[in-house]
Amino acid sequence: MNMMVSRRALLGGFAAAGATALLPRNAFAWKAGGEQLYPGTYSFIKGFVDRRELVGTLAAIGKGQEAPVFFGAGVQSNDAPTPVGPDTLWRLYSMTKPVTGIAAMLLIEDGKMTLDQPIADFLPLFAKMNVQNTPDGSITDVRPAKGPITVRQLLTHTAGLGYNIIQKGPIKKAYDDAGIVGGQASRLPIPGFADVKPAPSLAAMADRLAALPLVYEPGTKWSYSIGLDLMGRVIEVVSGQAFDAFLKARLFDPLGMASTGFMVGARDVSRFSSNYAPFGGALIPFDPAANSIYLDPPPYPFGGGGLVSSARDYDRFLAMLLGEGETGGVRVMQPETARLAMSNLLSDSVDRKGSFIDGEGFGAGGRVSLPTSPGGEGIFGWAGAAGTIGFVHRGLGYRAAGYTQIMPPDAVSFQGKFGETFFKDVAG
Repeated sequence: MNMMVSRRALLGGFAAAGATALLPRNAFAWKAGGEQLYPGTYSFIKGFVDRRELVGTLAAIGKGQEAPVFFGAGVQSNDAPTPVGPDTLWRLYSMTKPVTGIAAMLLIEDGKMTLDQPIADFLPLFAKMNVQNTPDGSITDVRPAKGPITVRQLLTHTAGLGYNIIQKGPIKKAYDDAGIVGGQASRLPIPGFADVKPAPSLAAMADRLAALPLVYEPGTKWSYSIGLDLMGRVIEVVSGQAFDAFLKARLFDPLGMASTGFMVGARDVSRFSSNYAPFGGALIPFDPAANSIYLDPPPYPFGGGGLVSSARDYDRFLAMLLGEGETGGVRVMQPETARLAMSNLLSDSVDRKGSFIDGEGFGAGGRVSLPTSPGGEGIFGWAGAAGTIGFVHRGLGYRAAGYTQIMPPDAVSFQGKFGETFFKDVAG
């Protein structure tokens, strides 16, 4: 299943109409100090369950390197009484992108590649790319690209690549036919969505992608793309390790993120949430936890949208970012690398008008706020296709994340308003 995801909602300012969902009245509330510390955020996330718009919601907030506070409402699935909690497993979708971005920055720190190095140094098939003369138009009416695709461009969605959840016309069909996808949603056929068979490996996906034209000239336009998935293949080649093995060795194991990975094992199904879509005033479980597509190994590890994690685990990742590469006495990257990753890596010449980050910056897989941004300077993070959102605010010294499971995420305003609601609690 493919899905359109609105990232304009990231950190506030995007109103969305909530669907009236038919949920059980006996939804469980769960909190650990959050109601008192962050009353506005607690009321906000609980309200979606009270109004039967979402099955379960959870927030994880930490100040500096202090222990996080978890609070939430509702259940993991509407057919079971298990309340949501810090160890509930959630589909992160594009909250995977900052993880992949940080992994790439580790290889830059290691001296194995540089930000402005052409990816053709590692993936030779990308040496001579063509560009569509008309974006989303003919895939045979093309011209040679004026410059190479670089590591920086993959990290920041400025490589000119497409995305089958964004593009239209012949280029979207070509992506679908080649199995160039950035995630999966359900075993069930979804009316109105193409039945796409993903490529069998990251290597195959990358090779097939190299044979297709770019949508835009590299380095000229911010366009949401398959770039972070391709970065997974770059990481494999540069590191000499499978992408998922690299993440485990360099990030997940050192940070104690034992619940994070690209599939859900049988022993963890009991804490896995179901994913829902609004339909006819109700929430339909189109990827129920007990029969989820995530119970099977993915065709390849989707670096742009494949991770499953718990709020407790992802908070450790955010705490590491807020600690500039270190948390809990464990350092996984140098402070200067972490600061670079969370800085604006875009040049002023990159066209961002009308995009998800219009008026904003972008770092290693995540949006970067600017001095003129809502919430001020110092924010780094991203959101996910099933309603999750996670970020650090280096200026205020906080890390925060919100969790639920609904597609599309802008069916309700949970993701879109979570950030601004949190900021009101901590900044007044």
